[in-house]
Amino acid sequence: MFSHRASGILMHISSLPSSYGIGDLGPCAYQFVDFLVKSKQRYWQILPVNPTDGINGHSPYSSNSAYAGNPLLISPDLLLEDKWISKKDLRHCPQFPQASIDYSQVISWKVRLLKAAFATFRRQGQNAAFEKFCSQQDHWLNDFALFVVAKEKFQGRTWSSWPIGMKLRNERELQRLSEKYFDQLQKIKFEQFLFYSQWAHLKAYCKRQGVDLIGDMPIYVNYDGADVWKDPKLFKLDKNLKLKFVSGVPPDYFSKTGQRWGNPVYDWARLKKTKYEWWIARIRHNLMLFDYLRIDHFRGFAGFWQIPAHEKIAIYGRWVKAPGKDFFKTLLKRLGKIPIIAEDLGYITPDVIDLLKDFQLPGMRVLLFAFDDYSKGNPHHPENYPKNCVVYTGTHDNNTVQGWFQKDASWQAKENVMKHLGHPVGRDVHWDFIQIVMKSMAQTAIIPLQDILGLGEEARVNRPSTTYRNWEWRLRPSQLKAQMTAKLTKLTKSTKRA
Repeated sequence: MFSHRASGILMHISSLPSSYGIGDLGPCAYQFVDFLVKSKQRYWQILPVNPTDGINGHSPYSSNSAYAGNPLLISPDLLLEDKWISKKDLRHCPQFPQASIDYSQVISWKVRLLKAAFATFRRQGQNAAFEKFCSQQDHWLNDFALFVVAKEKFQGRTWSSWPIGMKLRNERELQRLSEKYFDQLQKIKFEQFLFYSQWAHLKAYCKRQGVDLIGDMPIYVNYDGADVWKDPKLFKLDKNLKLKFVSGVPPDYFSKTGQRWGNPVYDWARLKKTKYEWWIARIRHNLMLFDYLRIDHFRGFAGFWQIPAHEKIAIYGRWVKAPGKDFFKTLLKRLGKIPIIAEDLGYITPDVIDLLKDFQLPGMRVLLFAFDDYSKGNPHHPENYPKNCVVYTGTHDNNTVQGWFQKDASWQAKENVMKHLGHPVGRDVHWDFIQIVMKSMAQTAIIPLQDILGLGEEARVNRPSTTYRNWEWRLRPSQLKAQMTAKLTKLTKSTKRA
């Protein structure tokens, strides 16, 4: 799928530096693209850009919509440039922390800022670009806006406990809500218009600079979100539309008791009858945003871990088959080329391997997983990387290389690292790992920025199965030094990835 031997950097937009408490789609993002170009990187991989619901510590993998963009990523600088706000609106910007995200502070300030932008929009009257956007995105936008407004109207209650008319989407009730809360609905749509407009400009800049965007799509959606409210029959719910089963994984590297994610699982039999229209629309939408799409928990297309909703521990689930081959055949017929990266980590069975081979989809390899089990049978051992794969030093779920080596690695794992390197490990163990990945057979190498910077555990983005202090790390502008850029450029050229 990847036609060139190349490399890139994993760095979420929220982690970019800015003056507004959180990374956004403004100047900081364009400067990061320039850094990628200077250091000869072809790919910028990011995490999901959907709204975060705050339930799971503002995880980008937990959202009330599979389509909407996160308003927190809208750039105040670009709002000013496009005259949606004035300099006066930015005058009382708080003093945000520079190295982390204070979500409560960011949300409080950006809500006020977007309210000011919407006031300008209303004063200007009809806007042809906005109307065109609403028309093009009508297949999800109106339902999303209705969901957000109804959620607020019913004091944050889960949609399945709303009054029966709204719960079951009675046409008369929806129309009544649309008329009564017209302004609120317009504001939500306007925020999405701003996000998508800023995104389109950034993507166009990436394309001009020769940088491809790798997006990330969770396989599951949240139960209490617009997608399940709109299409409840596509999920395994009971007669009252409550959760019957939930998603998760059995015990693995990250948890001895498995992980209970709590998302509804799909009714694949019903999806198959619809020729997978829901999934095709979702993937088509994501491929409009990104050049390549990493699908999180890809193995769920072959078989998924189904946990009875009343069980609190994932270990009580069971494997259920999914129609992966039929689904991807249909996807190929409808969309043609499918530039998908399969997140195939964890417990992988032969049917998942067959799925990757049949559709020539690249899987993932993670170098941090190579040294606890240093056997030749370990797929993460550098000698086992196929050409058609994407190799990482670590992912957003891992500790940094420095953090792993200093805090997590067993003495045996450290011995295995030194055995592989052929020399003792010094302070630059992160560069040792980067070199292994860059020199490997893998067509594509992706390095988290924290590893390039040689940062420790304090720069970890996520700790699976916890919600404390996740998704808060931010890059400081002073950390991207010219010397480091030159070193990365030299390595990229020498490994023929430039």
